[in-house]
Amino acid sequence: HEPNRESISNDDGGTIAKRSAGWYLEGIFPLAPFGKEPLHLTLHGITDGTSDTDPSPDYLSSSFLPLYVKFGIGTNDDYPPASITVIKRGAAPGGGGTVRFYCPIVKEIGSIDLVEFGKVKRVRGTAVSCRIPPSSAARVAHSCKGVMHRLLPDVWIHTDVHTSSGKKRQGTDQQQIGGCGPSPGLSVILTATTTEGICLSAECSMKKNKSNSDIANTAYANKQIIERKKIELPEELGQRSATLLLQEILRGGCIDTHAQSFALLMMCLTPEDVSRIRLGPLSRYTVVTLRLLKEAFGVEFKLKMEEGERGSGGGDGSGSEGEDEEEFYGENGKRRVGGTVVCSCLGIGYRNMARAST
Repeated sequence: HEPNRESISNDDGGTIAKRSAGWYLEGIFPLAPFGKEPLHLTLHGITDGTSDTDPSPDYLSSSFLPLYVKFGIGTNDDYPPASITVIKRGAAPGGGGTVRFYCPIVKEIGSIDLVEFGKVKRVRGTAVSCRIPPSSAARVAHSCKGVMHRLLPDVWIHTDVHTSSGKKRQGTDQQQIGGCGPSPGLSVILTATTTEGICLSAECSMKKNKSNSDIANTAYANKQIIERKKIELPEELGQRSATLLLQEILRGGCIDTHAQSFALLMMCLTPEDVSRIRLGPLSRYTVVTLRLLKEAFGVEFKLKMEEGERGSGGGDGSGSEGEDEEEFYGENGKRRVGGTVVCSCLGIGYRNMARAST
């Protein structure tokens, strides 16, 4: 399956931007465990550089796959655990990457109880660069560690550098392996792990063209105004990615914001038992998801707000610039850990009808 070859035309005759492989994988994740046979899927197209709109395979591997394990998918000895493997990188907009996804099947998924956050004990990450100087990835990693080392010592960021189109297998005419696509790109994915086994992830990619308000350099040549588009520096990218991860930790949820809707959907499909999960402030997408789950499955979630105060700090914890910070701070100036929501529901007991019962 090659999703990047598909294009959709709008009413004006133009072409809508092609989606990344992660966009397709995100929709496949809830369906894959309930197939007749284990799913082996290969996607060709964009793999990196679309963190503002689509998740990357690295993010799905560090955020969604641990949730698979929590729900009991791939934990038995019948099949190997689910995995996402990036064979070839492909930055936006040119794409050219290859991703392989494997998911075992299950008879039914198990209920979960994720309410204990614990303390952050380590941070791991990957800085990916395609067709740009190899030192850029190292600069991103160094900038990330400069922020995270103020809080904990166990920080390790791997640099994944690609500067060529790959190489062919010796003695064969098969497709090239390794390397990257034709477009340059720089991105980073960070994952924080707590003492309770909770994984929180955040990713961001380099902004190649900032908005007009961010354009600072204007040169005058031959009485003509030339606007120079400002490209984000690797150091700025590293600081921005570390800040996003700290904001996810600040929210206090047991999963990151982008995985909320996926976790709630899987909770609806659990056996007829109570499942609980602690979330940070609900995103607008999650609120709409709750309404759709009630309409499609008839499942109503019980939402319990839990507020508290823990230490002091900065940032609004909401991930959006310009929002009011007062709601995240008490009168004494201490940060409120509140905003956390404990979601509980009774599953519908969905079973994999394609798998024979024993």
